[in-house]
Amino acid sequence: MAVNLQHLRAFHAVAGEGSIVRAARRLAVSQPTISEQLRALEQRHQVPLFHGRKPPLVLTGAGQSLFALTQKLFSVSSEIDEFLTQSLAPGGLELRLASDSPTYAARFVAAYPARRPGAKIQVRIGNASEVVAWLKAGQVDAIIACDPPIDGSLAYEAIYRDRLVLGVACDHPVADCATAALSIFSKETLLLREAPSRTRETTLDLLSRAGIEPLETIELHTRETIREAIAMGIGVSMFYSAECPPDPRIAYLPLDCDVPIQTGYVVCLSDQRRSSLARGVFDTAASLCKASPIPL
Repeated sequence: MAVNLQHLRAFHAVAGEGSIVRAARRLAVSQPTISEQLRALEQRHQVPLFHGRKPPLVLTGAGQSLFALTQKLFSVSSEIDEFLTQSLAPGGLELRLASDSPTYAARFVAAYPARRPGAKIQVRIGNASEVVAWLKAGQVDAIIACDPPIDGSLAYEAIYRDRLVLGVACDHPVADCATAALSIFSKETLLLREAPSRTRETTLDLLSRAGIEPLETIELHTRETIREAIAMGIGVSMFYSAECPPDPRIAYLPLDCDVPIQTGYVVCLSDQRRSSLARGVFDTAASLCKASPIPL
């Protein structure tokens, strides 16, 4: 009895996502379509693959065995697709990369051609939650993100570890100090990225745990805008140390308290992990680990 590939694709997406809703979004089809394909697969082969249909979806023993096989199937299918695409395209494969860090996106772009000579690369910049959403929606092939959510449908490779530092105008009273006290924020205007920026969340959590309320807060959309506002004396802000380009108008200082360490990862879909494109991405990530501000 021939197996319907569309039914297998629906099953594979649901098993990987743990949800019919997320699987439908990933495959860009309706939820009823996914449900009908699952039902047809089980009825055609007379085997239950999930324990019920209410989330969280749990695979049966047969479902677990089938999922192991579909992971191999769609990994090979992806490799075949890439091989044919690469063979037909004069310039080879194009990597669609998204990153929540312009600095690490630039470092990746500089290192990637060494692993994939002649490769093309396209980069989008967003916050951590945006780039993860783009990856799951199939809008990009890989992402660089700070502490992305743990998800069985994703494959990860650490690329850097970093911590926040304080940015102040060069004529600020603490600009020449070796470190700055967290209490400085009680007398300063805090410049914040947009929600749900990871830098913003970490900064506000750090202040909340210390019981410190900024004198005032102003929300600005990009790091570049915040740096310009600091240079003009409008306020102060926090940045990850790797994202502090030399600027004679700004001084960057470590804080004299425990600051959470964040880890950045290169991420792709787990069912693409063995593809040649993903291998090039992860090989590049491994080569960049030596430049991490804090050893991995």
